[in-house]
Amino acid sequence: MLQSFALEVPSQSDLRLLLEKLYQGRSLQSFRAGQDIPLTPHEVWVVCRGVVQLGTFYDTGDEALLGLASASMPFGLPLTLIRPYHATALSDVDLMRLTWSEVEQSPMLAQGIFQHMARRLRQTEAVLAMVGYRRVEDRLRHLLVLLKREVGQPTPEGTRLSVRLTHQQLANAIGTTRVTVTRLISQLREEGWLLIDRDRHIVLLPYANV
Repeated sequence: MLQSFALEVPSQSDLRLLLEKLYQGRSLQSFRAGQDIPLTPHEVWVVCRGVVQLGTFYDTGDEALLGLASASMPFGLPLTLIRPYHATALSDVDLMRLTWSEVEQSPMLAQGIFQHMARRLRQTEAVLAMVGYRRVEDRLRHLLVLLKREVGQPTPEGTRLSVRLTHQQLANAIGTTRVTVTRLISQLREEGWLLIDRDRHIVLLPYANV
């Protein structure tokens, strides 16, 4: 049974604090970058640290990026109709597992989950808008700006993407080939729109907008 706390409705920045209060002593589960995260029909995960890639597979075997779950964002089979649906740690992550019944029994927790699902909805709409562009270069620029907003970290040079995405992952997200993405990344570097740091992370320069 859930404990009851006299707390305000959680903002977008403190769902993790609410979870810590509600579930003191519950261990987080850690996954290394590249690990698949198990999904079940009656459980959701909440990201406490790191970034998780959400995706599906077409009949052809090609993978499609559905979104990224970052700090405080929930994901899991109860929150989607997509099948197959899979989750992979893009970076090292710490996650909290909740049963769907726990969410239903706590109005405060359910409202916190709803707020972060709204973040996911805005992200999904941005992805849908992105794939509508005919030019592959435009799709790539919009994807990188979306990633800048979702997982960007300010640096003296610009905004560094905190996760290291492969050219194949970027290609899957915008419906093109790895070779094309490699060519476009080189083109954007030559234009001064982005750079690659010594850890192979993409850094978008201050005027990298669309």
